[in-house]
Amino acid sequence: MADNKEYMTHQENMGTIQISEDVVASIATSAALEVEGVSGLLNANMTDFMGGKKMTARGVRVEMDDAGMLVNLFLTVRYGNPVAEVADKVQKAVFGAMEGMTGFQVSAVNVHVGGISFE
Repeated sequence: MADNKEYMTHQENMGTIQISEDVVASIATSAALEVEGVSGLLNANMTDFMGGKKMTARGVRVEMDDAGMLVNLFLTVRYGNPVAEVADKVQKAVFGAMEGMTGFQVSAVNVHVGGISFE
């Protein structure tokens, strides 16, 4: 656990809190998939687009910076839904879920719409 590659770490007055990146990614995934109009998260390997860092989970990349957690979501939207509106709702849902469930500050939730589904 000394290597922060697998855990999000936050120093508190009484000690350190560490939450697995998988847990954090699961929270982001669940919150995003609950939003009306989201079809799913992308399977594609987005490491080239995101500067070579491996994604935490399918369609999710989470990392810590000085301001807090930085979340990148790669998703598809169902045809007929306003893309910008769906993305805005995803940002708000993920932001709230991440801060509420982890207690960590969230610096940004970036939504990358990479496709439209016709399901």
